[in-house]
Amino acid sequence: MLLHGLGATGEVWQDVVAGWSGSWLVPDLPGHGRSAPLDRYSFGSIAAAVAEVVPREPVTVVGHSLGGVVGLTLASGWFGVDVRTCVGIGIKVRWTDDELAKAASLAQKPAKVFETRDEAVQRASKMAGVPIAHGVSEVDGGWTPSLDMRAFGVGRPDMAGLVMASQAHVVLAAGENDPMSPQEHLAELVPEPVAFPGLGHNVHVESPSSVSLLLSGPTRR
Repeated sequence: MLLHGLGATGEVWQDVVAGWSGSWLVPDLPGHGRSAPLDRYSFGSIAAAVAEVVPREPVTVVGHSLGGVVGLTLASGWFGVDVRTCVGIGIKVRWTDDELAKAASLAQKPAKVFETRDEAVQRASKMAGVPIAHGVSEVDGGWTPSLDMRAFGVGRPDMAGLVMASQAHVVLAAGENDPMSPQEHLAELVPEPVAFPGLGHNVHVESPSSVSLLLSGPTRR
């Protein structure tokens, strides 16, 4: 199961899926893309919504950024999902008070409405940090990103607690040049974090084959 980051949609995994055989589940997280919004956003509420669409069989979860935190939340076993391996890519471990305040402020802002679909796609892509084509919706008066802005208020993840609670084999990874997820932060949580040489925050988009190689290696259990 592949879980995208905040602001994105499942489409960001398309090149990873294209290079890998087997069965995949690639949902849009709640309040993103084609998925319905939630009354309140927390890592638990998002994980509970995702759990409803997961088959009751062993799964490997690969999550990027927010999706990685959701994957770890599912790996706790609290939501009835049998996660055997959880790979978190580009998770931001440390948050300052200023960063949390900025995110909370964004969560209070209404979604912008644009005259054209192309303008809305540009806005959605900017918020996602990667190009996305399907994360927009037509509304009265024009087009708007499908992202529920309230999702920005999800808060600070308890990464140490989630890793400790995980019932799965946990792999934390990030691009060598990812400013949001430096290796020294990940090394405080797992003994051997994976570094993708020369890559930034969106490894799955920058180098889909790197993710496929990671999954085909010893991380799969």
